Amino acid sequence: METTKRYNDFSSFIKNKFGYRVQKVCINAGFTCPNKDGSKGVGGCTYCNNNTFNPEYCKPIKPIKVQINEGVAFFSKKYKAQKYLAYFQAYTNTYAPIDDLKIMYEEALENNDIIGLVIATRPDCIDNDVLDYLEELVARNYFIKLEFGLESTNNQTLQDINRCQTHEDAIDAFERANNRGIHLGGHLILGLPGESRDDMLEHARKVSKLPINTLKIHHLQIVKHTMMAFQYKNKPEMFTFLDLDDYIDLIVDFVELLNPNIIIERFFSESPEKMLIFPKYGLKNFEVKHLVEKRLEQRNAKQGRLFPISN
Repeated sequence: METTKRYNDFSSFIKNKFGYRVQKVCINAGFTCPNKDGSKGVGGCTYCNNNTFNPEYCKPIKPIKVQINEGVAFFSKKYKAQKYLAYFQAYTNTYAPIDDLKIMYEEALENNDIIGLVIATRPDCIDNDVLDYLEELVARNYFIKLEFGLESTNNQTLQDINRCQTHEDAIDAFERANNRGIHLGGHLILGLPGESRDDMLEHARKVSKLPINTLKIHHLQIVKHTMMAFQYKNKPEMFTFLDLDDYIDLIVDFVELLNPNIIIERFFSESPEKMLIFPKYGLKNFEVKHLVEKRLEQRNAKQGRLFPISN
């Protein structure tokens, strides 16, 4: 972590790693999830509506090659001189036979502007043969980032949100994926039903024990057409939302407990206004990032300041 930074930020990592701008191009390859198709459960995660983060060009009816070309064309109008990472984002992007995965990943890598893959998945859906193949891609000089949806480190919470996985699954996945040259990421949601402030800070301690490179922190959002939207309407007492100022303080406390070697990619999630039910902070990701940075400075706080104490 740079001495001038109060936390290990993702933009600095990208700049130091590549030396030029790198943009993710989202892909929807038509995957599903084991807690949707009946193999582990039905209905999916109670908070999830993939339409909240899929760009317009990202539709599974389009071939992967077409989605990439349209994504590259979209971003090339906004930025000059950049390369791209193909982001397999929607649902569980390793939940298919290895031969099918190879076809999809290789199709994405055919574009000369694509320098690697970002693959979002679940920790209980990553077989060793897939890890072996991703390690081969690293050997071919591609940047490979594997993002595991942790969401919580509390098994009761994971059960309550119908995640149909455990934190032990996450520990196992990270251990098997470690030491392969694969960049390992994770997602956490702060504010899930039943979790106290202390529970959320405990996530920082548990995540710090994983061989993880990058962490995305999301605040809980209630979005339309989800089971959680139904729960919020009919049993709002299930939920405890922080006001923005308290959320910023929570993030600062979380960051101080977090292993300083972990790169923080984001502090906040942003759903389309037409899909969002609550909370409506009215801010963009970059605005929340600035608020966190300002609060870190005001409190003279720094990532990992309490990390040795917490382990």
